[in-house]
Amino acid sequence: MLFNRESKIAFLGMGLMGSRMATRLLQAGFQVAVWNRTTTACDPLIAMGALALSLEQISDYPVILTCLADDQAMAAVFAQIAPFLVAGQVIVDFSSLSVAQTLLLAEQAQTKQVNWIDSPVSGGTAGAEQGNLVIFAGGNRAVIDALSLIYKVLSQRVTRMGNNGTGQATKICNQLIVAANSTLIAEAVALAEHAGVDTRLLAPALADGFADSKPFQILAPRMATQTFEPVQWKVQTLSKDLNNAVQLARSLELDIPVAQQALSQLKAHQDQGFAEADLASLIQQINH
Repeated sequence: MLFNRESKIAFLGMGLMGSRMATRLLQAGFQVAVWNRTTTACDPLIAMGALALSLEQISDYPVILTCLADDQAMAAVFAQIAPFLVAGQVIVDFSSLSVAQTLLLAEQAQTKQVNWIDSPVSGGTAGAEQGNLVIFAGGNRAVIDALSLIYKVLSQRVTRMGNNGTGQATKICNQLIVAANSTLIAEAVALAEHAGVDTRLLAPALADGFADSKPFQILAPRMATQTFEPVQWKVQTLSKDLNNAVQLARSLELDIPVAQQALSQLKAHQDQGFAEADLASLIQQINH
């Protein structure tokens, strides 16, 4: 089994990430049909040559790619497509879900003889546009290998982390570091500003030092200049991912107090009306 550019792909979820990933697949010559709960989100992809997908037609597509908001959205969409799934199909889920939900959905897919591959990504919208995401895959090794042509269009690297659920566990660890780091970056920028530092110089000054990171280079300049558009990371997305980390740790009887504190800060910011805002807007909470 090897999927190639003749393989028909169904892509469900045309949000910030899914729309960019679907665009790359279309540009690479794949046959892609797209679906989104709000159908107008599909219009730009259809204008590029994608087909409009009806979920009742899902059996026609050997590869089903999903990139949805959260556990509830993925469970709802899976319930819609489950009656139409056929043996031998592969569902590659790029969403960031909890491990528990992933294991449940993978088990339900298996009852239909459908392979589930959890494939959460890191790299943000820029990585999705440029095709240099990193992917953490959990599931059958042979199936992951067979998806290599698709993965290569979307990413610079795919690492199989183990069986189903391990891809999501790895993404959760990734998001724990990014989300907790973002709260510290906001505090550092605010502290520097109050100390009289020209915060626009922070990112170049700290570049390549021990405090440097991709989130720092992205967030610090945006925080320094109060630039929150276009949205690159939604506050509610990082809050959801960090909550998954805390819940996973709790289920494993592991105490992660730094993550819990960062989650409290993100939730407070979200509750103040910033759920859809860019993560850089955290600076406003610190300076409030």
